[in-house]
Amino acid sequence: MMKRSVFLRGGLAAVVMTAAIAGTWAQEGMPEMTPEQQAEMQAFVAAGTPGEPHAFMAESVGEFSVVVKSWMEPGTPPMVSEGTATREMTLGGRVLVEEMSTSMMGMPYEGRGTQGFDNVSGKFWATWTDNMSTGLMVSEGSCGDDGTCTFMGGWNDPMTGKPTTARMVTRQTESGEVMEMFGPDREGNEMKMMEIIYTEK
Repeated sequence: MMKRSVFLRGGLAAVVMTAAIAGTWAQEGMPEMTPEQQAEMQAFVAAGTPGEPHAFMAESVGEFSVVVKSWMEPGTPPMVSEGTATREMTLGGRVLVEEMSTSMMGMPYEGRGTQGFDNVSGKFWATWTDNMSTGLMVSEGSCGDDGTCTFMGGWNDPMTGKPTTARMVTRQTESGEVMEMFGPDREGNEMKMMEIIYTEK
């Protein structure tokens, strides 16, 4: 049997600690929690309770038609493809999961993303992986009152073997959403790399 990964063990640690604090002192005959233990319990509960940011993410749940535009060089016509995307909330309304199916450079493309809000850091986070890579893109950002979100993310560039970064801006539209992705060109200047138009079905 494969050993559990470090990532999984780390994720379970918070659950175990919360259960220990809540369960141990809930048993009959055990001493009451000290003020410090009560504060720890309250901190864990607050960290794990979905709030307004999670409700905001839930507003984008649904099925979408997507148009993907991607640019290899500045000032050149984009490659355009069409596809579909589905979004749903998981883990009790804490994490938004997106599944996308389209094409890229004439080949079938499948991508999966997750998005959440960390009550501890006060920031949104997101991940993305797909069938054209074996890596993971991780980003972090914030959203304004108008629903516009800006994330900064990074991944390992296959061409250089070094980390690279990109800026993603998402804005709401009457029919769905538009995501624009900006990254470095060959000279290191920021260029628009991708645009995805989501239209709710």
